[in-house]
Amino acid sequence: MNTISMSISMSISMSITSLQSHFLIVNIFNDGGPIMMSLILICLLIALFFLVRGFLNAKKNPMLAHKMRELASDASLLGLVLGFLGSILGMISAFDSIEMLGDISTGMMASGLKVSFLTVLFGAFVFLLSRLGILILRAMLKQKSELEVKV
Repeated sequence: MNTISMSISMSISMSITSLQSHFLIVNIFNDGGPIMMSLILICLLIALFFLVRGFLNAKKNPMLAHKMRELASDASLLGLVLGFLGSILGMISAFDSIEMLGDISTGMMASGLKVSFLTVLFGAFVFLLSRLGILILRAMLKQKSELEVKV
């Protein structure tokens, strides 16, 4: 009986930990500014769409795959730039609040800086993840073109 209650307790504890990590991601997303973070997320989804379409067409239509690779590159770069733009806008907003309040604590300043860099972090993540896919697609297309030249 004691082992069953321990097992149930462990299961509930793991569920709560999973739920807390889910809320942590949502909180980070909201802290970064839901509008800018949503725009960066849309850039990630668009880049992934273009990459998947490029991978699917790599063998059938290399020209379309090349175009999809270029579009994924543009979408990933847009995500990075939006991350920096969100950070700049967040810092301007924070400095306006500081100017309005006058003297602030260092803790408040540190939390404002943390929030302003969340968009840059997410934009860089989008850029790096997309770049990885772009490099793989580029290697696939290069290998296919080299095989066609040999034949």
